[in-house]
Amino acid sequence: MQNKSIVSRIVNQITDAIINGELKPGDKLPTETSLCATFEVGRNSIREAIKILEAYGVVYIKRPDGTFVNDRYSQKMLDPMLYGILLEKNSSDEIIQLRKVLDIGIMQQIMHTITPEQIAHIEGCLENLINAVSKKDKDIETVLNADIDFHMALTNASQNQLLLSMYTYVDRITIPSRKNAVKMVLAEDDTDDFIRLHTEMLTMISRKDFTGIEQTINDHYKFWKQVI
Repeated sequence: MQNKSIVSRIVNQITDAIINGELKPGDKLPTETSLCATFEVGRNSIREAIKILEAYGVVYIKRPDGTFVNDRYSQKMLDPMLYGILLEKNSSDEIIQLRKVLDIGIMQQIMHTITPEQIAHIEGCLENLINAVSKKDKDIETVLNADIDFHMALTNASQNQLLLSMYTYVDRITIPSRKNAVKMVLAEDDTDDFIRLHTEMLTMISRKDFTGIEQTINDHYKFWKQVI
């Protein structure tokens, strides 16, 4: 237990140094010997802490040069949060709230920045979704992927890397429940309503109608809320 406490302290202090700007993306960490002296611990504790930081995507090891602060986004950075949510027994409401906050933020942002080219791209994604649900032999995976592409096109239009990173994370943890929502839509032949809800999002963006964003997002979750 004591060793775990020591390792946690090292992990937290190195993380704090990155947050505070003492260590910047791309910086090389001090040598193992220097870290041992700084934290007044043995090599095993330093090595275990570095392994944890590497697993989280915070640092990477480049042999024989040393250990460096990661200078680019890695999905591994969000994995600990992902596993924490998956372990929660009653996290459905929290997941809905998290996605809602992101979707509202994305809608607000792209209304300020969206270009005609981006609108045309989103329209193309919507057309692909319409085609997917209009086929005689509807394929769940095809419809799901078209839905994912539509929402990812919206997120990309925000031109905000932090929003994109967070949405990618939320997208990953909601795909299983969204797949169930697609199954329900196809089984109950609710495709017209499904497409209407997507079309409303695009219409609101095109008109830059800020007043109805929250209601539009709430309506958009109609099917998803029934299965999550």
